[in-house]
Amino acid sequence: MKNVKDIRILLVDDEPHILQFLEFGLVNEGFEIKTAPDGMSAINLVREFQPHVMILDVMMPGMDGFEVCRLLKKNGSNIAVIMLTAKDEVEDRVKGLTIGADDYLVKPFSFEELLARIEARLRNQFPGVFREIAIGPFRIDDPRKEIIFGERSLELSPTEYELLKFLVVNHGIVLSKTKILEKVWGYDFGGEENIVEVYIRSLRDKLGDKEHRLIRTLRGAGYRLDWS
Repeated sequence: MKNVKDIRILLVDDEPHILQFLEFGLVNEGFEIKTAPDGMSAINLVREFQPHVMILDVMMPGMDGFEVCRLLKKNGSNIAVIMLTAKDEVEDRVKGLTIGADDYLVKPFSFEELLARIEARLRNQFPGVFREIAIGPFRIDDPRKEIIFGERSLELSPTEYELLKFLVVNHGIVLSKTKILEKVWGYDFGGEENIVEVYIRSLRDKLGDKEHRLIRTLRGAGYRLDWS
């Protein structure tokens, strides 16, 4: 990953070998890292370290990851929380997301997948840490609200820009109409869901995506941007 200077990540896990493995890999990627062996240490470090991202194990003695996440989000923290669990149980994932976790990874996981999740969270929640974001064939210049596709700068309305940026940052992930409306139009949007279809159609026109190979429709599920 490039351009990660001054991005702070807090690793929280009661297993020393996992902390060591993750710290070594993420330091080599250029991140500033601190570690905590338990929930209370993590809460105290947040105040001092002010991380952008927290990699948080669920199953810890004393204060578990759910409680750490709940306390942080209750206090208005904007930290991107990626929770780790050894159990692939729907109930655990739902519980974590309900209390404010931003993403979820099941052990064992690949380091490359963790990096991808971290990057996605940074681009969603801290877009200012990257001036120009390069993802696949897209370059996003958030301060200038400009997206370049290949070598061509796209002429986009403010809403088209936010929608395409959301699709690009979450490439490979299926995004429902409800999720898109909440992120791009806001939670208090009172219009019809088909507004998403209208804007998707406009983006496809501007991208020259006549065969829907870039922005793919998954019937009954939503949309996924994918250039592979």
